[in-house]
Amino acid sequence: MSRLTRYAVLAVITAALGAAQVKLGVINSQKAVLETAEIKKAQSDLEAKFKPRQDLMLKLQKDLQDIQAQLQSGKLNQLGEQELTAQGQKKQRDLKRMDEDLQADVNAERNDILQRTGTRMQEVVKKLAEEKALDVVIDTANTVYFKAALDITADAVTAYNKAYPVK
Repeated sequence: MSRLTRYAVLAVITAALGAAQVKLGVINSQKAVLETAEIKKAQSDLEAKFKPRQDLMLKLQKDLQDIQAQLQSGKLNQLGEQELTAQGQKKQRDLKRMDEDLQADVNAERNDILQRTGTRMQEVVKKLAEEKALDVVIDTANTVYFKAALDITADAVTAYNKAYPVK
């Protein structure tokens, strides 16, 4: 095939592709996931689950403040100050460990929930795109400009909540 023929075939293919209308949809996937009923319920469940540990940490913080006040009062002898300082240091270490453990546990559960919901949302968006006969769905995180009429975020949240109802 000659070079001229190849260019002609390439031009015909390009023109044919250009003439085809591509239907686009745009989604803010982060917003869509965070607005699902499942995520909202999971957030309240996490708060309830970890509240006892947070309350214990608040008690430890109050104990540390009380120890600090006693140390600053000047009413303790040297032995009393040493004992109270040792107690304070132990409580401070305990509080730090509890805080680190709590953050790790919360982050692990939150990541699991977000991972599961994100995967499910992708499935919902694929199905929604097929129902709406969309050729491409683009995330707003990578989009500079789009017309609001192309946004399917609310539709995706509605479809997700219907597909995965919260109990």
